[in-house]
Amino acid sequence: MKLKFPETFQFGTSTSAYQIETAFQHDWSGVKARDGFIFNRTTDHEKRIGEDIAIIASLAPHYRMGLMWSKLQREPSGKLDPETTTKYHDLLSGLKNRNVAIMMVIHHFGNPLWFAKAGGWAVQKNIQLWCDYARKLVDEFGAYVSSWNTFNEPNLYATLGYLLGEFPPFRKNMYTARKVIENMGKAHDIVYDLLKSTYPDKPVGISHNSAVFAAENILGEMAASFADMWYMDFMPKHFLRSDFFGLSYYARVAFDPLPITNLYSPEKIAKLKKPHDDIWEYYPQGLYEVIERYWTKFGKPVIITENGICTNDDSQRVKAIQDYMVEVHRAINNKIDVRGYYHWSTWDNFEWTLGPTYKFGLYGCDPMSMERTKKPSADLYTRLAHDREIEV
Repeated sequence: MKLKFPETFQFGTSTSAYQIETAFQHDWSGVKARDGFIFNRTTDHEKRIGEDIAIIASLAPHYRMGLMWSKLQREPSGKLDPETTTKYHDLLSGLKNRNVAIMMVIHHFGNPLWFAKAGGWAVQKNIQLWCDYARKLVDEFGAYVSSWNTFNEPNLYATLGYLLGEFPPFRKNMYTARKVIENMGKAHDIVYDLLKSTYPDKPVGISHNSAVFAAENILGEMAASFADMWYMDFMPKHFLRSDFFGLSYYARVAFDPLPITNLYSPEKIAKLKKPHDDIWEYYPQGLYEVIERYWTKFGKPVIITENGICTNDDSQRVKAIQDYMVEVHRAINNKIDVRGYYHWSTWDNFEWTLGPTYKFGLYGCDPMSMERTKKPSADLYTRLAHDREIEV
């Protein structure tokens, strides 16, 4: 069966500057990942700009990306670093010259060390520091941008950084996590107004991380209910001022009462015979479920800002692209206003606390040589993104 998508539908790929550029004075620098690699050298993107622009443009006509705050602004309220600014102009102009439309993410998990040492997002007065950076970024690079994300997955950032203690600053305090999401929401509102006053015709949203939380047994009911309330209901309410609802989706997470994942409880996944990738239970129909949920709740156009699969088996990735396109196409057929899909990720990168051996890319990236290698999934996605149709 051939699925066809509207001519206006945005197909793109997605990366994060922190995961593809060499670390520079940010709060992830030096973190030891699960696979033993140290968060420092990632994929040498800053050294391979020409090659990477060609890869990005070949894969899709849209690209979701960010710039490294710590490298651009090296002190509180400081001017943007001239050398870094010039290099980013080269990157962005190179993409625009290849007719790639850019969705710019202003905050994607990483913070300059000076911001982290000042208390980061847990301190309300620091909101103005990020807003100052955002204003300078918009003034300097806004002409290249077609649409904006103020924040990437603020619900995941606040939960893993301040509630579960898995991301920097590795804290475990629900009150602080709540304060962080409130501060990020206030910052979003300020920068939303800035963006709309400067570029009124360019859409502004966030990327909300989503999942299907479910109880595997009666013991998991309370945990699943809390996770759903906190993650899927409470946190998005702080980002209501937006032109579209951006969401990322990767998995169903069952509870028994602990979360069941292939990363932390592979024996349970195997016993339950759950399909899975290298991290989570594989549940592609969940993408439709979260699209429908947020369309019903907020009534705003939906863009899938991240979706993909973590696997070293690229045949799984090919199948996942096909499976997820079925769900996106179903949503469109059911009159849900879905306007775009960005695959995570363009090439294999440094997967935060997991490391570079956890692979999401359409292109491979050897963590030692940094050589890029096209995977079969890249050819499939290129045809989908440029022709807007796919065989399933």
